[in-house]
Amino acid sequence: MKSTIGIVLAFALGFACRAFGIPSPAPSLILGALLVMTMTIGYILVDRWVASPAQHAPDCAGPSGLSASQALSKGAER
Repeated sequence: MKSTIGIVLAFALGFACRAFGIPSPAPSLILGALLVMTMTIGYILVDRWVASPAQHAPDCAGPSGLSASQALSKGAER
């Protein structure tokens, strides 16, 4: 969804810059284009890495302060 919004926004911004004669904010040199590409790839990779579930998620305490295994055993007691 974020990628689709980004592509639509990029095309809309490019169209508006062209239609109104505003200089495009995109780099005109290949080095600038590579910089934008690497920044985009870095953003996507970090977004996926941060959004992935933590390796220690089963041991994390939730809002109750109990770990997942403690919460399950406490729920079984009721």
